[in-house]
This record gives sequence, C-alpha cells and structure tokens, in this order.
Amino acid sequence: MKIINIFNGPQNASVIVQGCMRMPALTKEEAAKSIRTAYDAGVNFFDHATCYGNGEAEVRFAEALPLTGIKREDIFIQSKCGIYPEKEEFDWTKESILASVDGILSRLHINYLDTLLLHRPDLLFDPEEVAEAFDCLEKAGKVRWFGVSNLMPMQTELLNKYVRQPLVINQLQLSLEQSQLIDQALYLNNKTTDMSVNRDGSVLDYCRLHDITVQAWSPLQIGMFGGTFIDNSDYPELNKVLSEIAERENVSKAAVAVTWILRHPAKMQTVIGTMNPVHISEICEAANVKLSHNDWYRLYLASGKFLP
Repeated sequence: MKIINIFNGPQNASVIVQGCMRMPALTKEEAAKSIRTAYDAGVNFFDHATCYGNGEAEVRFAEALPLTGIKREDIFIQSKCGIYPEKEEFDWTKESILASVDGILSRLHINYLDTLLLHRPDLLFDPEEVAEAFDCLEKAGKVRWFGVSNLMPMQTELLNKYVRQPLVINQLQLSLEQSQLIDQALYLNNKTTDMSVNRDGSVLDYCRLHDITVQAWSPLQIGMFGGTFIDNSDYPELNKVLSEIAERENVSKAAVAVTWILRHPAKMQTVIGTMNPVHISEICEAANVKLSHNDWYRLYLASGKFLP
C-alpha cells in the first residue's frame, strides 16, 4: 500500500481510506472481517461521520475492532460532524461540535480522534465559535488534527482567519464520472459548454496551493446516489477502457478507476465505501497500479469528456 504524509497532519497514512458509512448493515463479526481485510491490504485510515446510521457506524466499528486484533494506536480514526438529518440542518456551533465529539468518542470507545472534519458547511457558521471549539478539543486531547469536508476556498479562508490549528484535509467528491474538480480548467472562456462553469471555486488548486490533502469520496459513483459506473451499460466506452487496463495490470476495473484518482499529482487519498471483503481487497490493488499519462487521458475521455 502506498502511503503519504499529510502536511501538518497524520504521517504514514494509507492513500486508500476505508469509509464506514455502510457498516451499520453488518454484524460485528462481518464488520471485523471488513476492517481486518482493509488493514491486511495496507489500509490504516478509517472514516466515519455522526450521520452514518445516526451514529450506528461508529458503534459497530467499536464492537468489531477488538475482534480484529488491531491496536488502536496502529490506525487513524477520522470522523465528521455537523450534519443533522433528523433536524434538517447543518450545525457548526461550538456547542454542537463539542457535543458531537463527545458522542463520537463514546460510541467508538476511544479517548481521541486522529482527525475531525466539519461535514458540509453550516450556512450560519461563526468562525470564532469554531475556533473556540477546536481550541477546547485540542486542549482536552480529544482531537489531534482538524479538517473540513465539501468546503469552498473562501469559506476555508474565513475559517483560517480565526482557527489556530491548520486545516489539513478537505473531503471532496471526485470520480471519473464526477470530475468537476478537474474539468473547468480545460474549458476556460468556452461558452459552447457548461463545463466551463466554475462550480467549486477552483478548490482542488486551492488545496494544492495551501497544502491541504484532498480525500476523494465516492470514487466509483454516478452523481451522488446514481450507483456505480462499473459495468453500467450507460458507460460502454469507459468500461471498455477500464477493462483493457484492468486486464493489462491484472486488477479489477474498480481498482483502475481508483488509480485514476491517485495518479493525479495532487497526492490525494481516496475513500472507498464497500464493505465487501473481496471488493476491498480488489480495490486496494489500486495503490500498486501505475497509469501512464496516456492511460489517464484515455480514461478521462472515455468517461464522456472532450478536449476543446
């Protein structure tokens, strides 16, 4: 497994992060098998959020981890807070952040989080309140590093004006199908396509300029909830190229799709969501695949993009 050092953050972190959103559907024994499979494949970074199963993902992880034989100090545990589906709101108030972390630690049966991400922007967030919350959590030893998820550059700048701790991660959606983070630069000043629209404030370039590690979520996803493009009949050309490279490299098509993200020089991590041990092992092979410059562009164009 390839590892990276996150600037001002976790060191020797696996480039593939095991997402735990689907863990509530598993028994603790099944969850333990998924965790151990990922770990044996070289994954040492596990991602949670308070809204994943309304906390049940963290509960199941805590039940399963002792069954794996993995030591807490040998892995990075990350969680996110701020989304409240039951209240239909996002909340980054100091009170909410502090209460969320206490709940996370209680459900996970741990004393500290390696990383805490603020999960999608609260439209009413007060950066001074966030700063106070981060200071409290750092002083209490409850969180080692901090970051954000789905945050625009100017919102990050606003946070950075008040927050003392470096924001080391921004978790953003990216896949061959959902490649808006990359697309817009190709179509600058091109009024013939809406792909010229800057939808994200050039957040990928911003993160690179400011040493913020991007964690790409839903790397196989169509849209937000459209299922996977792997073996999807709506994406014949993409699956053809994925198959050719997968056969050449003796890996799965899913591994090639994840490798496409890891090939980017931004040095990203990729969050995978499957709980299937076979699929976990297959996708983790992505860290060992080397795509050429030409391979990367072939996949990009096969996903439905075009060069101006």
